[in-house]
Amino acid sequence: MLTRKQHELLRYIHHHLSDQGVSPSFEEMKEALDLKSKSGVHRLISALEERGFIRRLANRARALEVLKMPDTAGAKADNVSAFPTPPKTMPIAANDIIELPLHGKIAAGTPIEALQGTESLAVPAALLGPGEHYALEVAGDSMVEEGILDGDYALIRKTDTARDGEIVVALIDNAEATLKTFRREGSMIRLDPANRHYDPQRYRPEQVVVQGKLSGLLRRY
Repeated sequence: MLTRKQHELLRYIHHHLSDQGVSPSFEEMKEALDLKSKSGVHRLISALEERGFIRRLANRARALEVLKMPDTAGAKADNVSAFPTPPKTMPIAANDIIELPLHGKIAAGTPIEALQGTESLAVPAALLGPGEHYALEVAGDSMVEEGILDGDYALIRKTDTARDGEIVVALIDNAEATLKTFRREGSMIRLDPANRHYDPQRYRPEQVVVQGKLSGLLRRY
């Protein structure tokens, strides 16, 4: 049997993937299920993974895949059907490579200059969803609790809008850029780190321009 919270989380992840093309963050899942801590989310995800409903994709931030869904709410684990995912277009071959523009470094700490440089980065097409993308090298450790480490390559889908809880590239004062979780706080924009040693950054809306949302992560060993 799935517990009520396990079923709620599975449905929420499925809906978020269908709507946004990326799995929700731990903070989003915590708020959606009205849990007190992210450790509760971790336990639910581990239980769903053990039961074969989801799996975590290696080397990617916020990367969960729904493998199957219960036939009905509260259905037994042995009474499930494979979740149908008919592609709208032909699937991308797993070995297809796309050259993304590599626009220098993006700070996952104190904001630094970004969106510069003319190099390119070879990326497996399977890591990317729809839309136009570019890559940035992560500098700093303020997003480590989202699995984003110093030296990783953030794969960014171009967009100028964001919802609360999404990880974005935010251009500040038209000069510096940073990778943070986007939130609205009253009349201000708050950019949250994912490291307890860093404080949120608050700006007036006119100071912040969203230049993309995190779509995937590439790590080299």
